[in-house]
Amino acid sequence: MAELAAPAVEDWDFPRGTASILLMTRFAEDHGVPPARLLAGTSLEPAQLTDHDLQVDARQELAVVRALIGELGDADDLALELARRYRVTTFGIFGFACISSPTLRDAVLFALRFLDLSFTFCIPHVSVGAGRITLAMDDSRVPGDVARFLVLRDHGAIHTVMRDLLPEITLEALECRHSAPSTVDSYVDTFGVRPRFSRETHRAVLDARYLTYPLPQANEQTVALCAAQCEALVTRKRHRSGISQLVRERLVRLGGVDAGMDEIARQLTVSPRTLRRRLAEAGTGYRVLVDEVRQTLAEEMLDTGALSVEDVALRLGYAEASSFIYAFKRWTGMTPAAYARRNAPRGPLGRSPSAGSGSSR
Repeated sequence: MAELAAPAVEDWDFPRGTASILLMTRFAEDHGVPPARLLAGTSLEPAQLTDHDLQVDARQELAVVRALIGELGDADDLALELARRYRVTTFGIFGFACISSPTLRDAVLFALRFLDLSFTFCIPHVSVGAGRITLAMDDSRVPGDVARFLVLRDHGAIHTVMRDLLPEITLEALECRHSAPSTVDSYVDTFGVRPRFSRETHRAVLDARYLTYPLPQANEQTVALCAAQCEALVTRKRHRSGISQLVRERLVRLGGVDAGMDEIARQLTVSPRTLRRRLAEAGTGYRVLVDEVRQTLAEEMLDTGALSVEDVALRLGYAEASSFIYAFKRWTGMTPAAYARRNAPRGPLGRSPSAGSGSSR
């Protein structure tokens, strides 16, 4: 099979709008959870979520996903119920461009070209061959504690949007890499087919003839106008997001130790005021980036199983392990020790090698 087109991004860590976070807060509110509880681990206020021009760092949305799971659980049914809330109109001008495309092929090509205008964490790869379209979802870079939830949300949302574009679409097969849940009713409600589990990858298969089908709301003038606006949006976004990565790179070189915003600004040859403004334009802030880098490095060090919680805290510049434990729990919803146990390799009897011998923190 040949890939239809390469996605514009290969990793989830790109800035995005607030529409997805707004949708999740409303979803949580429908389940009795106030929006402020979902935003507690971010720098966002509920009023900001209706600002269509605001760009936020992907890790802000990731924090909201973790808070949602912490409040409501990570059941497959919940992820798929959320997925069905993502409609083509959720994506703003990007969605209007897709729905105005001449054919499904044009819409898919457009979506892959401007993928960083979406809210996905799992990267879609579309291949065509032998009369079939295969949509494979790559979740290999998604953090393990939210990977199953997000692959279901993202895959289900893509299918829901495809049905918005072309209502007659039906899948021939659906495969999931994870194990089977106790019931598959929510899968059938979302995808229209019974999935097969414990497969090599997450993928959906459908008839390639759908690619040639004209879309009901196709309009050449509208899609041309939308494409121009999307091009401008992406250009501004990619320019603004560069400063975040530069700050991250310097913090990583320091091993997550906070050298202070003034020192980072000096290394980037800009004033602290300019750095603060440019980070705000990119939808993030210095403290947010420090936390992101520390969390990533902490997870990597804990994954090795070679360092104690106290060692990790010391390497990240914390004066006391208790401060690190508090911060890690705020980031992930669990203690460092619980994270290490959850991600430890399993022994032949299903127990981690360190089970029963680690710190209780």
